[in-house]
Amino acid sequence: MGSNPWEAEDSKETEAAKPHESKTKEWRLIEKTMMGLQKEQRAARRWGIFFKLLTFGYLFVILGIYLFADSFTPDMDEGGEHTAVVQVKGVIADGEDASADNIIGALRRAFDDEGTKAVILRINSPGGSPVQSGYVYDEVKRLRALHPDKKVYAVILDIGASGAYYIAASADEIYADKASLVGSIGVVSSGFGFVDLMEKVGVERRNLISGENKTFLDPFSPLKDKDRAFWQTVLDTTHRQFIEQVRKGRGDRLKENDQLFSGLVWTGEQALDLGLIDGLGSSSYVAREIVGAEKLVDYTPKGTPLEQLIDRLGVTFGKTIATQLGLNGPVQLR
Repeated sequence: MGSNPWEAEDSKETEAAKPHESKTKEWRLIEKTMMGLQKEQRAARRWGIFFKLLTFGYLFVILGIYLFADSFTPDMDEGGEHTAVVQVKGVIADGEDASADNIIGALRRAFDDEGTKAVILRINSPGGSPVQSGYVYDEVKRLRALHPDKKVYAVILDIGASGAYYIAASADEIYADKASLVGSIGVVSSGFGFVDLMEKVGVERRNLISGENKTFLDPFSPLKDKDRAFWQTVLDTTHRQFIEQVRKGRGDRLKENDQLFSGLVWTGEQALDLGLIDGLGSSSYVAREIVGAEKLVDYTPKGTPLEQLIDRLGVTFGKTIATQLGLNGPVQLR
């Protein structure tokens, strides 16, 4: 049979079109794949934005709760007879929570409230500045004179030592737990000397002064005998002032001995025997059994809500690290 030239031409055209159709299919497949990837990327971005917004929303809700927490708590001036509480917590120093300004401000508000039957100084502090402690001591005495019907009770929690006990001595009565640490009626001044270290590493000290005592207690210079003797007189004077205020506050209740003002610290049980405290009990016990007004109202300044939030987050983080490292304190019941 003879071949049809038209059919041969069509066959050639079909064979020529096959590579073109194959390339078209490949491009369509690539295009479809790219479109799918773009859709997945868009979806991933949307979900990412959603979860970020959800996280920020969660944080703002928590922040809002802290910011407006005081709106949902009873006002301490709501009326009714109560026992006022003023916290002395942490190191006693200017700029700290237990500064004289904070404590005195809270004491004044507590005494001025007509519903206050008595005031509790709830103490949990290792001490601090004798100046700040002295300010609080004097203010307690002044407020007691202005409000003779409102007594002040100091309640020591874990520790009430040094400057913290200085403040406690201003109270009419002092209470603590049997295991509380009480006392440390002494004065300390600590520092370091780097003279030998500087010689070893070859560091030269250059210090120009006008006034022979301007390098007094300089840690980079040798300690002079006359400087040591002078500073000891300062410490002794401060210690004497401390002792005088404790004796004035505690009176005949003190069972004086050679160690009472040596800087030693005692348990609540031992402190009771020495006359450093008047009884064993908590703030609730004092309010209920001694004052007769069981309701406790805290007058301690709390700071701004944001400061409280930051403080709580910091404390939580610190506690977690301390727990993991086993640094929860020197004495524990475990």
